[in-house]
Amino acid sequence: MTPAQHSPHTAGAAQSGTLLIRNVRPWGGGARDILIEDGRIASLTPVGEGSARVSVPEIDGRGLLAVPGLVNAHAHVDKSWWGLPWESFGGEPGTDGRIRHERAERDRLGIPGADITRTVLERMVASGTTAIRSHVDVDLGLGQRGIETVREAAAGFGGALEVQIVAFPQDGVLRRPGVMSLLRDAVQAGTESIGGLDPATIDRDPVGQIDGIMEIAGEFSAGVDVHLHDPADLGVFQIELMCERVERHGLQGLVNIAHGFAVAQVDAARRRDLLARMGELGMSMTTVAPPRLGAQQLPMRELEKAGVRLGLGTDGIRDLWSPYGTGDVMGIAWQFARAGGWVRDEDLTQVVRLASSDGAWAVGRDDHDLVVGGRGDVVLVDAENPMDLLVRGPQRELVVGAGRILHQRDGR
Repeated sequence: MTPAQHSPHTAGAAQSGTLLIRNVRPWGGGARDILIEDGRIASLTPVGEGSARVSVPEIDGRGLLAVPGLVNAHAHVDKSWWGLPWESFGGEPGTDGRIRHERAERDRLGIPGADITRTVLERMVASGTTAIRSHVDVDLGLGQRGIETVREAAAGFGGALEVQIVAFPQDGVLRRPGVMSLLRDAVQAGTESIGGLDPATIDRDPVGQIDGIMEIAGEFSAGVDVHLHDPADLGVFQIELMCERVERHGLQGLVNIAHGFAVAQVDAARRRDLLARMGELGMSMTTVAPPRLGAQQLPMRELEKAGVRLGLGTDGIRDLWSPYGTGDVMGIAWQFARAGGWVRDEDLTQVVRLASSDGAWAVGRDDHDLVVGGRGDVVLVDAENPMDLLVRGPQRELVVGAGRILHQRDGR
């Protein structure tokens, strides 16, 4: 059978998380058969050796390239109008302008809504994504409704697609009395992380916002994921404040800086010292690789040297902030590599890893790779090697999550 054709028996059995994918090339290496049992990779053997006697549903991989499921480390799956009629861009520019426009229009479009969110998730899955960290708005108008909506939509995938949630105060924290309590309520209800937004320019009180969210996180051992767009010295100052609070509240390994362009905008010596400090504290960064002319990308190899983990994400797609976006993390990886000037094979391969195995920290995984014991998340593509996948962006032929078939190219 090809990845695009399988019998109903295969589809049904794959729901149990047991599947044999024959004749694929993990990371472009030699041809292997991948056996997945109970949602985990049980073996990777040379084609035809040791797996012929196994009586499980099979897929013929036809020698296609296999990579781990893609990880979207920064998404907003609750905001999109994907699947609705075209929505013309409106409202005022700037972060505050976009916030006001979204608040004025989201109810008219039924945002957030389980059906729309499910459409967004299906689009991401079709592009190879099997794990997502999504910021979900929590504000005085919505309360926890957005979180409940996203959890409902994600539940339809039966655990084969993992969606972790960051309770996100898009409209600010301190400037909207009551939002801090909503963040606390979200964590108490089981939300994995809480967010923040430009503490200096949105709340105009960086110490107050950072102290507030870090205290909640410290109390419940929750994650923290702060959107930080503020540039250069102002942005770095706020990261330094966060470093102090990470140590104070014992949040090592739990704090992420999203966007964080400021890191790339200060001199090399200050950046080196800042990244070293962040690495010591187990802090991480995520980027959506903004394609704007002149935008400075995060320094991949400097972060790696300092031990600062990096993840790639799509941000919002087709929402009231922008009509752009496809939900394909590999497209973001392409932007990141192209804008950063990465051209050598080892660098291009590392960018693919950022979008897959090396980005899995964003959903709490340390075994997300095509290895025995790893989660059975596998993506097949018609590509020569990871470099070819990155620069050419072929369609995903088959997407498997925890041993279950989530997507096939012909849609059957």
